[in-house]
Amino acid sequence: MSDCIFCKIVDGSIPSKKVYEDDKMVAFYDLEPQAPVHIVMIPKTHIASANELDEHNSPAVAHIFSKVPEIAKSLGLNGGYRVVNNCGADAGQTVFHIHFHLLGGETLGTMV
Repeated sequence: MSDCIFCKIVDGSIPSKKVYEDDKMVAFYDLEPQAPVHIVMIPKTHIASANELDEHNSPAVAHIFSKVPEIAKSLGLNGGYRVVNNCGADAGQTVFHIHFHLLGGETLGTMV
């Protein structure tokens, strides 16, 4: 999608500080971190939000979650971490390319 900032990160036209990349996903540092470690994980395929998931594109999300432990370990998040997805504007989604926040590096307060 030509106007999607995350698609531009995937195609390399916008730089990012990557911590992980393979043929299906990219993980990079968030520009406005909400924790000492704040990584954004995105599929390389454009999916607008969790509302767009179906049996055809959900393997992209499964792949991201299969890599979460490896990424967390590489960042030293041995004491635990949180993975968050915001779906829709009312939930705080500001970039409409499905993404997951990996947060850690300190004791995180209860959110739910």
